[in-house]
Amino acid sequence: MVATQVPGDQAFHDLYREHRSWLEQWLSRRMGNAWDAADISQDAFMRVLAGSPAIADIQEPRAYLLTIGKRLLINFHKRRSLEQAYLEALAQLPEACVPSPEQRWLLLETLQALDELLDGLPAIVRRAFLLSQLEGLGYRDIAERLAVSERSIKRYMAQAYEHCLLAELC
Repeated sequence: MVATQVPGDQAFHDLYREHRSWLEQWLSRRMGNAWDAADISQDAFMRVLAGSPAIADIQEPRAYLLTIGKRLLINFHKRRSLEQAYLEALAQLPEACVPSPEQRWLLLETLQALDELLDGLPAIVRRAFLLSQLEGLGYRDIAERLAVSERSIKRYMAQAYEHCLLAELC
């Protein structure tokens, strides 16, 4: 059987060959870690492959890859920060309450998914939503804690629920 080559395959291969090491070096300088830089570079090219513009139509490939790389780098640092905060919180727990490694991994994955879901909301809306959902506080208690009116909390919660609903539909 002879494999047929799709025209975009060669364009992707050329893009990868010409720009992979440049992107990895750029990421490595910002991260100080070649392993993570290689992973993020690979993720960037996977996004290009799955992306909407045809690879052959990309006018400025380095600018395009840089934009994707920067976004992935921001996500990487957010994920690391969240992971560090989670590990610090775990360290405060009594030994009998520390979750198993599998439970920790699942909790961390859930936290990251929640963080991504709420990304884009104003900080105060995120905080109100998290106080409601994670701490089980009522609107009056949240309003007191955030020093805003209860009416504002209702508006924030509606905004957060709408954001979550739209994110689930996309």
